Amino acid sequence: MPMDGVALGCVARELNDLIVGGRVDKATQPERDEINLTIRCRGANRVVLISASAGCARAHLTSVKKASPLEPPALCMLMRKHLVGSRVSAVRQIGGDRILEIDFEGSDELGDRATRTLVCEFMGKHSNVMLVGAGGRIIECVHRVTDEMSRVREVLPGLTYVRPPSQDKLPYDALTEDALSRRLADCAGPLHKALAAQVSGLAAATAREVALRATGDEDARLEELDILRVSERIADFFKSLPSLFAPAILLAEDGAPLDLTAFPFESTRALEQRPFDTLSETMDAFYEARDLSDRIKQKSSSLHRVLKNNVERCEKKLALQLEALEGSQRMEEYRVMGELITASAHLIAKGAKKASLPNYYDPEIKSVDIPLDEKLSPSQNAQRYFKLYQKARSAQTLAAEQIKKTREELDYLEGQLENLRKCETEAELNEIRAELEKLGYVRANHNRRQMKKLPPSQPLHFVSGAGIDLLVGKNNLQNDELTASARPNETWLHAKDIPGSHVIVVSENPDDETILEAALLAAYYSKASASSNVPVDYTLKRYVKKPGGSKPGFVIYTHQRTLFVTPSAEAVAGIRKAT
Repeated sequence: MPMDGVALGCVARELNDLIVGGRVDKATQPERDEINLTIRCRGANRVVLISASAGCARAHLTSVKKASPLEPPALCMLMRKHLVGSRVSAVRQIGGDRILEIDFEGSDELGDRATRTLVCEFMGKHSNVMLVGAGGRIIECVHRVTDEMSRVREVLPGLTYVRPPSQDKLPYDALTEDALSRRLADCAGPLHKALAAQVSGLAAATAREVALRATGDEDARLEELDILRVSERIADFFKSLPSLFAPAILLAEDGAPLDLTAFPFESTRALEQRPFDTLSETMDAFYEARDLSDRIKQKSSSLHRVLKNNVERCEKKLALQLEALEGSQRMEEYRVMGELITASAHLIAKGAKKASLPNYYDPEIKSVDIPLDEKLSPSQNAQRYFKLYQKARSAQTLAAEQIKKTREELDYLEGQLENLRKCETEAELNEIRAELEKLGYVRANHNRRQMKKLPPSQPLHFVSGAGIDLLVGKNNLQNDELTASARPNETWLHAKDIPGSHVIVVSENPDDETILEAALLAAYYSKASASSNVPVDYTLKRYVKKPGGSKPGFVIYTHQRTLFVTPSAEAVAGIRKAT
């Protein structure tokens, strides 16, 4: 279930119990659309996370620590000015909907008592967080909304805060049998759709669950139901919600988190559940990986676009270079024609446009027609063909060099696309960006000093069945560092002629099974991860060299042997990850 009114109501109750009366010690803004407030209450520090992210909008207590920008954004500075030192006086949900308000009691610039309110609207792509001061005036907000962006309402500093237009729905937390039955009597079709349309704060999944609990059928239709009896059951269910509170994460067969619930969903009984004591803990665990993945995807989109554009540029350039190379293949023909004209100049009439001359290079000495420039003498025509030969010869050499460089660049760019696909942390993403900036593919970030201080990313670390460490680079920086730091007699692996990771077997005498496991990793963390019979080269690190001036991640190697493996997620999952 998403952050709908029911889930938000549970969060509001948790926050009321744990932070009301506490004092704000710290305010940070680790992401453009995320606020963290550290609140000291009853001898404990608790961090409230409030996110206006379109895909992960939510509010809850968190234990996840995030790095902040070196220079805090304007909203963060204003929150520190107005909220740090103040006390949390109230936390409330508005009308059972997806709006949460947190009141803070403090002092203004003159020392007079003042109330500030954080208004949090969790409404998908329209989610927002606003700091509201005296008279309902907006001090600042996460997302500024101008009249050009919305005809409904503006959200800008200095304007009076106005709540979203009322949808004329019944609040779920104050639902009565009579009010609901009157609304349902005017509806038709599936019960769950009517509930979502008439009751505030119900996501589609929650509405289906309520319909199931009330009728035994989540697809029950109103025309077939006793409206009064169903309304009574639904009203009783919402009254009993606090007692049903049992947050959990729903898990897929492979253990991956699918969804979370604030109370047991009868429709998901077949799924494995991971219970938690609080909804905040549940949301913290569920959203941590999902939020990171979404943000990595969002932040990598510009790099992905740059790399794809450069790959297309290189492919077009390569096609033209191959075409030019094909044209230069006529150089031997030019040389032969020049020599034939020289040998048979006496047979060529003055001003002739072509000459039919015996080809002494043909075993049968057949005649060949040679085009001539009638303005030139036979010897001048011969020299013209010799010049064309020299030009084509030079063009062939140059084209071959250009083709080699273009193919190397294309391999590099495709390798960076693969590295981008493997990114799991912001540090890894920043390393790729810095490398592309250095090589001129991406414009340098002049505000780099404002970027978060993040520790260097680390390679993947696996342990073979024989207990031998296997290290896997996830980008060019890691690949270079892994290979450079490996001992001479340790084994180095890489997918053959395919962009991918360097793999190091941290042993000078590994067994065959360990080499096979390392080859599976090299194939899986390459562009050929979805292919079968992937060739993987392996050799001792002493035979791996990095040419001077070569691009990051590029090496040459000798004395290699080749294994053919078929990578898969299941096979890699069978190799133990180091903790």
